[in-house]
Amino acid sequence: MLDWLTSPEAWISLGVLTLLEIVLGIDNIVFITILTGRLPRERRLMARRLGLGVAMISRLLLLLAISWVMRLQDTLFVLVVPWSGKDLILLAGGLFLLYKATREIYENVEHPEEAGEKVGADRVPKVRAALPSVVFQIMLLDVVFSLDSVITAVGMARHVPVMMAAVVLAVIVMMAFAGPVGDFVQDNPSVRILALAFLVLIGSMLIMEATGQHVSKGYIYSAMGFSLFVQLLVMRRSSKVRLSALGGGAPAGTSGDGSPAGG
Repeated sequence: MLDWLTSPEAWISLGVLTLLEIVLGIDNIVFITILTGRLPRERRLMARRLGLGVAMISRLLLLLAISWVMRLQDTLFVLVVPWSGKDLILLAGGLFLLYKATREIYENVEHPEEAGEKVGADRVPKVRAALPSVVFQIMLLDVVFSLDSVITAVGMARHVPVMMAAVVLAVIVMMAFAGPVGDFVQDNPSVRILALAFLVLIGSMLIMEATGQHVSKGYIYSAMGFSLFVQLLVMRRSSKVRLSALGGGAPAGTSGDGSPAGG
């Protein structure tokens, strides 16, 4: 039963699978961050870690029921395209994610005061969510994200203990970064809007996957990474402009238009 401990192939699979689980968990972290953003600041980190803990438990349970998970790929009926249990779960999850993300985008754009974005505020949302409600929504979406993760794990590793160890290691890493990443997203409205746009993209991808249109996640994550890089450049430029304005504007020895001072 523990023969895999002495297998180099198993250890390589563990390392690769852990990295893959972390990458696949990005959408989960974004979703958890957005949901917990309406909680009081002092409860957000606990809620994020609780959400990741729920994600870990759901993935471990699905791995233990691996034969049932694989049967979810069997066709149940045909309506224009074949539909399986997995497809129906992905469709429901994608629609919920689209609804949640577009609603949050609307409220952040049209009612920014509800996100606590008044000058001098600590970004404490005026419309707060209850912790049980947030955890319940996280649990629902975790099932969808976990299905994809588990099916990917089955294709990469032959030993269930290796898959379970990879899930646990990945969640530990994500918990370590949940606080800084979550606070950064919540404290920067433009990044929060970008994160919500990512969720719209991921929801659309889940719906496409449900209807049989495979979309490589590599393209999705590449687009997300590039967009985030551009946004960080914009934020850095804005910061430098503000610092320059606070520093008095034009450098010493020049006039306001940049020409040398004097006659």
